[in-house]
Amino acid sequence: MTELLASARGEAIRLLRANLGPHGLAAASPGPQAAERRYTAIFARDAGVCALGMALSGDAPLLEGARTSLRTLGAHQADNGQIPKYVQPEAADSDFWYVGCIDATLWWLIALRQLEILGHPPEHDLRPRMERALQWLQCQEHPRLCLVQQNEASDWADIMPRSGFVLYSNALWYYVKRLYDLPRQEETAYHFNHLFFPFTAHVPEYRRLRLLQDYVRAGEVQRDLYLSFVNFAVWGGEGDVFGNLLALLVGPVAAERRGRILDRLVEVGVADPYPVRVTCEPIGRDSALWRTYMERHAQNLEWQYHNGGVWPFVGGFWVMALAADGRRQAAEQALHSLARANASGDWGFQEWFHGDNLRPGGMRGQSWNAAMFLLAQAHLAEVEIPGLNR
Repeated sequence: MTELLASARGEAIRLLRANLGPHGLAAASPGPQAAERRYTAIFARDAGVCALGMALSGDAPLLEGARTSLRTLGAHQADNGQIPKYVQPEAADSDFWYVGCIDATLWWLIALRQLEILGHPPEHDLRPRMERALQWLQCQEHPRLCLVQQNEASDWADIMPRSGFVLYSNALWYYVKRLYDLPRQEETAYHFNHLFFPFTAHVPEYRRLRLLQDYVRAGEVQRDLYLSFVNFAVWGGEGDVFGNLLALLVGPVAAERRGRILDRLVEVGVADPYPVRVTCEPIGRDSALWRTYMERHAQNLEWQYHNGGVWPFVGGFWVMALAADGRRQAAEQALHSLARANASGDWGFQEWFHGDNLRPGGMRGQSWNAAMFLLAQAHLAEVEIPGLNR
């Protein structure tokens, strides 16, 4: 291990320890700006992403912190089974976003099951909460397509216009189905591949699926990437990097397609110089997909935030995807680039960078940057990750 990687590991563990509190892991380092934007709260998606990296860190306080976060989130579960977007325990406040934050529940369940496979089962009182969470997700599933549906801007990319059937959320849903051995996994896989990549010669039997495909084929050039979302006569061709990486790592992607997806992402330079830019082509104001809310706080403009910004925590998934496809040397180089991104600003673990000029944005001290670096490093050391495609 190089000096840079050793330093990155040490700084990642230090940051995660500093971000731990009595109720779990804050999304970012404490401070006035973080408190104002609620980054000191316990976010379900952040805690879920962080849990496995913390568990594999070899650091006992981090493992316990991951478990504490999941317990806190479970304690604030809605009566219908949904897990909140975030919890502020000191204020006795929990938030479920505007139209239901679907990936909060997905990541919560994923983290609990991953830890259980590693030998850290959830407490007895969490079991019925897990069952209710699974039931809530099953209520979001289309009865014929076996894919979950969601409203606009209701996952991690919460000011992007993805709605209906969303790639990112359904890659996670398929993963949940595998981890919990839920029924109809094959139907989910079949419709996942035909809906998000509707360019094959195969004609599905279900008429509603054929109609969704026809709209895309009439207006979209075939590419190697999965569409970011499909919703009746609207779809996303901007190139959702995170969604495609999750599809490779935990989704039902056919083996022959995996290499083409990675080749395409390399070709458009999503990992240069830092991994990884989360959108291949940002949505501009002249696009039919542009929404007024994307201008809020001047945040989601082109090459910023979810609309083409560089997110180092997603860079951890990039490293893992390269390694899973047998691209060991490229994965090692990407891990070094990821360490350099996290080191920027005196180990600032910056939330995101501008996708064009690399100007830092968002909050410093992002927990999931640190945890995903640890997880990517563990994956390169060939530690077994529960349910990961290799």
